[in-house]
Amino acid sequence: MKISIRNVITIAAAAFLITGVTTGCSKKDAAGGAKAVNLKLGHNLAEDHAVHIQLTAFANAVKEKTNGSVTIQIYPNGTLGSESDMVSQIQAGALDMAKVSASTLGNFNSSWNALSVPYVFNNKEHYYSVMDGAIADELYALTEKDGFRGLTWLDSGSRSFYTKNTPIRTPADLKGLKIRTMDSQVAIDMMKCLGGSATVMGYSEIYTGLQQGVIDGAENNVTALRDHGDVAKFYCFDEHTRIPDVVVIATKTWNKLSDEQKAIVKQCAAEATQEYKGAWLAFENQVLDKAVNVNGVQLIKDVDTAAFQKACESIYTGLKSSAPEVYAIVEKIQNWK
Repeated sequence: MKISIRNVITIAAAAFLITGVTTGCSKKDAAGGAKAVNLKLGHNLAEDHAVHIQLTAFANAVKEKTNGSVTIQIYPNGTLGSESDMVSQIQAGALDMAKVSASTLGNFNSSWNALSVPYVFNNKEHYYSVMDGAIADELYALTEKDGFRGLTWLDSGSRSFYTKNTPIRTPADLKGLKIRTMDSQVAIDMMKCLGGSATVMGYSEIYTGLQQGVIDGAENNVTALRDHGDVAKFYCFDEHTRIPDVVVIATKTWNKLSDEQKAIVKQCAAEATQEYKGAWLAFENQVLDKAVNVNGVQLIKDVDTAAFQKACESIYTGLKSSAPEVYAIVEKIQNWK
């Protein structure tokens, strides 16, 4: 049955906002006499994106459960700059919080690069288990000395290749193709292993790049088809990475909160993560419906995943010698049960 996009958006948005407000964090005298704080949180997505909807619910929950002693004002649409810009602002004391990709955090602390290694997660269940557990907590704390710490994570799906003209089923299909990647050394190394040519550019440049032939394709989760579905005609489910989004908070800001405020913010953040898993799935389905039924995108699912995994083996070998701190976390992830 064909999904109604408008109905999905309306129902999903209402559900997320309601669940955010009725989250189960403790409300008992949440202010506790603590000094009121007003926090700024930035992200680079639109206001109708599921991320913004969930972060709004999170902010509402924090305000309610702290009896108004902690308020969070959200700045969407990249109005505060790129993800790297926002992390730098957090370090400089000009911003309190941001939602950024774990790959961006790898530019500030290399240990985060472990989450960008191709096929480090076996499947979605393994990914969820790792990100909900002690390994993620370890990563959150690693950057306190760098001026910020992780608060929670948000699902960002699996990343695969999408192209203008060429379906990708094996690494050989990437030969000679210019593929946009994030500004991440791991992503660039992956493209070298797979035989494609990595082209680093901002997300906002992808549409024109595809349209004008500057690039042949890109790699991202399926929701990128919301923006690029009318210029990219093949989405190929090789699912090479599952890179979470991370909500980070300035160390100085965190230390200004009372113990009770910290507990409430952490609890509301954790609940937002769990709520967002359903929100993300609904968002993916909404985007895929339009991509297939309106824009005519072909979904390529007969992908030789084993061939992609084998082609990426040298990345693991390289990390073992060049970045042992990253490789140590990769090993923890792969041994996680």
